[in-house]
Amino acid sequence: MPELPGGAFRRTDETPDEEFYRTPRLVTHIDDRAIAAVTQLYREYFPPGGEILDLMSSWISHLPPEVEYGRVIGLGMNETELRRNERLASYVVQNLNENPRLPFGDDEFDGCGICVSVDYLTRPVEVLREVGRVLKPGSPLIITFSNRCFPTKAVAVWHQLDDRGHMRLVEDYLREAGNWDGIRGLDRSPRRLFSDPLYAVVGRSAGPYAG
Repeated sequence: MPELPGGAFRRTDETPDEEFYRTPRLVTHIDDRAIAAVTQLYREYFPPGGEILDLMSSWISHLPPEVEYGRVIGLGMNETELRRNERLASYVVQNLNENPRLPFGDDEFDGCGICVSVDYLTRPVEVLREVGRVLKPGSPLIITFSNRCFPTKAVAVWHQLDDRGHMRLVEDYLREAGNWDGIRGLDRSPRRLFSDPLYAVVGRSAGPYAG
C-alpha cells in the first residue's frame, strides 16, 4: 500500500466510539436506489444457503429478501440496532477500532459484507486480514460505500480523497492485508439524477494470512 500521510487514521472526534454509537440510529444512510444496488451485489456474489457475516452491521439488512441463507451473523456497535435486524441469527457487539480480532473460527463463512462503514475503520488492514481468515478460501467480501458519512468519525484520509480515490484506497487496504485475490473496484451508482452514488470493492479470500 502506498505510504499514507501522518495522521491518516485520525478522526475529528476521538472520543470513545462506544459513546458515539450508544444512541440507536434507526435511519438509512443511503437512498433506496443505492440500497438496491448493494442488494444486487449481494445477490450476485453471496451463495444461497451460505453462512454470511454482516460486518459493521446495523438495524436493517441489505441481503436480498428472496434468498435464504444458512446463517447470518452480525457484528456492530449498537445492540438495539442489531436486535432489530430480522435477518441476523445472532450478533456480536464489538468495537473493531479497539479490537480488530474477529471472534470467529478460520474458514467459517461463505461471504461477508461491509456496507457504508469502511471509512470509520482506524485499523482497516488488520480488520480486513481478519475477514480473510474467517472466510472460506475463495469466498467473497463486498465493501460498499457512497459519498455520505458521519464526518467527525470518518478517518482523515477518507476526507482527502474523491470517490475514485476511496475505491483505490480500499483496494490498497485489501492488498496490504495480504490474503485477498481478485480485488476489483466497481461503480454501481444508480443512473439517475439525484440518487446517491454507490461504489464497491470486491475481493475473494485467499485464506489465513501467511505473511
